[in-house]
Amino acid sequence: MFYRETGQFKTNYADDMAIFPIRQDRIGLALILAFAFLVVPFVTSDFTLKTIMLPFLALSVAVIGLNILTGYTGLISLGSAGFMGVGAYACYKLTTIFPEVNILIWIFVSGFFAAAVGVFFGLPSLRIKGLYLAVATLAAQFFLQWAFVRIPWLFNYNPSGAIEVPLRTLFGVPITGPTASLEVKYLICLCFVVGMTWLASNLVHGRIGRSWMAVRDMDIAAELMGIKLLNAKLMAFAVSSFYCGVSGALFVFLYLGGAEAGTEFAIRLSFLILFAVIIGGAGSMIGSFLGAGFIVALPTILKFGLPAIGIAITGATAEKIVLMIIGALTIYLLIVEPHGLARIWQIMKQKLRVWPFPY
Repeated sequence: MFYRETGQFKTNYADDMAIFPIRQDRIGLALILAFAFLVVPFVTSDFTLKTIMLPFLALSVAVIGLNILTGYTGLISLGSAGFMGVGAYACYKLTTIFPEVNILIWIFVSGFFAAAVGVFFGLPSLRIKGLYLAVATLAAQFFLQWAFVRIPWLFNYNPSGAIEVPLRTLFGVPITGPTASLEVKYLICLCFVVGMTWLASNLVHGRIGRSWMAVRDMDIAAELMGIKLLNAKLMAFAVSSFYCGVSGALFVFLYLGGAEAGTEFAIRLSFLILFAVIIGGAGSMIGSFLGAGFIVALPTILKFGLPAIGIAITGATAEKIVLMIIGALTIYLLIVEPHGLARIWQIMKQKLRVWPFPY
C-alpha cells in the first residue's frame, strides 16, 4: 500500500515531534489545501458555497476555539455563541467608527474584544468546574444575548436592531456587502481558517498546550508540578473566546451579510458548537473540522438531498430530524467512542499502515 512510513528515518528531535511525521500526511495536507484554494471556488456552485462552504469555514473557527477550552483544558462552556456575538458586534462598531481601516483587520481585532469578555466570564473557573462552570457560562450567554438586543449603541441605534454589513473593498475588489462575490468571501474566509488553525496547532503542541492538557487531566497535580492554574485557565478562556469572536465576525460579515437582533447568536448555536466538538472529537484539530462539517452539511443534505431523490420533506420536519440525529449521535459517541470521529479516522489510518495484516 502507499501509506507506509518505511524508510522515513528521523534524525533529530524536531522531526520526531513533528505534527505530521509521515510524508504521506504532509503530501495529503498540501493536496487538500491546493484543492480548497485552486479548485473549490472555481468549480463549486454558488449554492454550495453559500449553504455549506462559508458556514462550515466560519463555524469551524468557533469549534476550534471551544475545543481548546473543552477538549484540551477540560473546561466546559455554553457561551460560545455569545462570544461570537461579541466579535461580530465589535467588528461592526469598529468598521463604522474607523471606515478607512480595512475590514479584514477589524475581523481579526474583534477577537481581542471577545477574549477580554471571555476572560471576565472565565474567572469563575478558578473556583468551580464541571456542571457549575457550565451554568456560569450559560449565564454569560443569556447576558450577552440580552445586551445585543437591549443596548442600541451596539447596532448604531438602527430601528430594526440589526447589523447591516457595509460595502468594503480590498484592492478595489468588494469583499463585504451585497456586491461581494461568494468566491472572494470563500477565499478570504479560507485564509482566516488556515492561519488560525496553524496558530492553534502550534499552541496546543507547545508549552501552553501541555499546561492546558495537564490541567485537563488533573488540575491539582498540574498545580503541584508548578503550573499556575490562574494563568492556564484564563489563557484557555482568552484564546477560546478570541477564536469565537473571529468566528462571529466571519459568520456575519462573510456568510450572513447581516444579523438580526439577538437571534443569530442564541443558545441553540452554543449547543451546536458543543455538539460539533463532541461528535468531531474533543482534543483534536481534525475533529473540529469533522464536527463542524457534520453539523453544517446534515441540514442541507436532509432539506435538499432527500427531495432530490424523491423523498418529500418539509423544512420544519428536516430541522427536527437534524436535532434528533445530532442528539442520538452525540449520546452514541459519548458511550462508544468518546474521542468522536477523529478517533475513527485515526483507526482507519492505522489499519492502512499495517494492511494487509490484521490490526
